[in-house]
Amino acid sequence: MSKLSITAYTFGVLFFIVSCSFSIFYGIKVVTHDLPSEKKTQEKYNYHFVLIPEELDNEYWRLVEKGAKAAAEDYGVMLEYVGPKQANIEDHLKTIEMSAASKVDGIMTQGLSDEQFTPLINRVVEKGIPVITVDTDAANSNRKAYIGTDNYYSGYLAGKALIADTKGRANVAIITGSFYKNHQIKRVQGFQDAVKPEENIHIIDIQESEISRVQAAEKAYQIVQEHPEVNAFYGTSALDGIGIAQVVKKYRKNEQIYIMGFDTLPETLNYIREGIINATVVQEPFEMGYESVKMMIDLIEGKKVPSVIHTNTKILRAGDLPPASRKRMEGNH
Repeated sequence: MSKLSITAYTFGVLFFIVSCSFSIFYGIKVVTHDLPSEKKTQEKYNYHFVLIPEELDNEYWRLVEKGAKAAAEDYGVMLEYVGPKQANIEDHLKTIEMSAASKVDGIMTQGLSDEQFTPLINRVVEKGIPVITVDTDAANSNRKAYIGTDNYYSGYLAGKALIADTKGRANVAIITGSFYKNHQIKRVQGFQDAVKPEENIHIIDIQESEISRVQAAEKAYQIVQEHPEVNAFYGTSALDGIGIAQVVKKYRKNEQIYIMGFDTLPETLNYIREGIINATVVQEPFEMGYESVKMMIDLIEGKKVPSVIHTNTKILRAGDLPPASRKRMEGNH
């Protein structure tokens, strides 16, 4: 073998060894970079849950998120809060599907309609991922548990409160967040059943806001124009009462218009202080979020969990607000 051949051969061998060394080095570097990250995640979080609301930036659902995140911090859970920016059934369902595909440990969501949500929830549970419904139940599905308001009872409670406050005499218009979502349907049914025996209470119109304060205001304006006899409103979602109040304050402020709202968003409470909204149904969104995380942990750890837990529901009026709030309200008059 010539000297030139030996030199070329030696160079080739050295190049191969150096190449292998770099490959091994960077291969190890990649592995040692990924593994500690995964190990750290496993040490930091016991479980990975997803909370999926009907509308991401809805103020009510932000309170549910706040409760869930508080529990997640207390119990070492990685919690993601993901969902449609605006209420959209198809986007909601896709988010559930994507969460299941990513193999999270548990999914907490609403059961907005039996037709669409029940089969999807069943498929997710069949894959071994537990589902808890929050705020809105899918009672006919294989969801593991439900935590939230008894929506029929909350509507019934609203009806009874309206009867008491109006002395059983009212022409009522209802603005509901949705004609097809389970919780909204039940809130209307409960209210209708409560006022049905009253001869002097009449439901004049029912309109849909699609969980939008703008549409709630538009529907309220339409109603006051078309039905001047209406002297009471009932809004079944957190934004409906606010939209109604905006219209009544602007166009019918000097008339006696009774408003029953839903939830205790800051705007709702301000309208109660002003005397525009007369009463509102109080739910416990923070508790729903917090307890749903605890329930999911119990399910995964094999503990018994009630299939239904109803959170507290009550009626709040101006007289139930703290004294300082009532003073501000009196000052506005």
